[in-house]
Amino acid sequence: MFALTFLGTSASVPSAERNHPGLLVEAGGDRILVDCGEGTQRQLLRSGGGFRRLDRLLLTHGHLDHVLGIPGLFSTLRLRQSADIMTIHGGPDTLDIVMRMLAGLWGEGRAPIPLQLVPLAAGPVIDAGDFTVHCFPVRHRETDSFGFSFESRIRRHLLPDRLVALGVPDGSVRKELAEGRPIKLADGRTIDPEHVLGPPERRRKLVIVGDTETTDGLADHVRDADLLVIEATFLERDAVTAREYGHLTAARAAALAAASGVKRLVLTHISGRYTEEEILAEATNMFANSRIATDLDHIVI
Repeated sequence: MFALTFLGTSASVPSAERNHPGLLVEAGGDRILVDCGEGTQRQLLRSGGGFRRLDRLLLTHGHLDHVLGIPGLFSTLRLRQSADIMTIHGGPDTLDIVMRMLAGLWGEGRAPIPLQLVPLAAGPVIDAGDFTVHCFPVRHRETDSFGFSFESRIRRHLLPDRLVALGVPDGSVRKELAEGRPIKLADGRTIDPEHVLGPPERRRKLVIVGDTETTDGLADHVRDADLLVIEATFLERDAVTAREYGHLTAARAAALAAASGVKRLVLTHISGRYTEEEILAEATNMFANSRIATDLDHIVI
């Protein structure tokens, strides 16, 4: 299961209703922040998410509307005396922007909290046991941009009635079975995991794409996603302008979802130049299961 809290859904210019980009993803005991626009720390408080166990940041790219909230967040974590090491994943150029920003405030090579910087390259990023995160390159105005694919592990749960019927006691032997290993009972019987495990759960897939000037090359990465989060800064009537600024139209985002077997589409990075009704109408014309994210929206898959 993945739980998303949209902390900011605006394009580069925020509005009274929309903060700069930020998204909190929670899975099991992990809490991962994707982008950190200006004001993200206040949005964390407004959402009820707060700062607990917040120790990993994925950056789609280094444009300021996606990273300017980092110094404020780190300053607050320092004041709260957080002992956790903050790990930042980003493209090399993006990490350079972050380090220069922090150096301007706290000095070269210094940060207010323990920090680990991990440059991104296409492929695996995180293996948290219950889920994995991979990244893939995204084209956006000559930045080293990346999208992220979260996938849950396929799991099978123990069947309580079968455990009782076979006389499997509580304790570590049940854990062994849950992890797929046979066990031997005190009476000499061997119990195979297949005798007590239910059918496998369906894998859950979440894909997050930040700013992007094209959907070319993205289909394989978003294919069959339960939820695709992607920008929709322009409408198709302004497609030329969208290309000039390196952004998508709602129609292009929806066409990607429709062609890739995506189950749900959530549009973000919303510009105040359009009404939400216009954006949603253009998207749903291509892909019916579309919605527009608003700040503090909470979605579970």
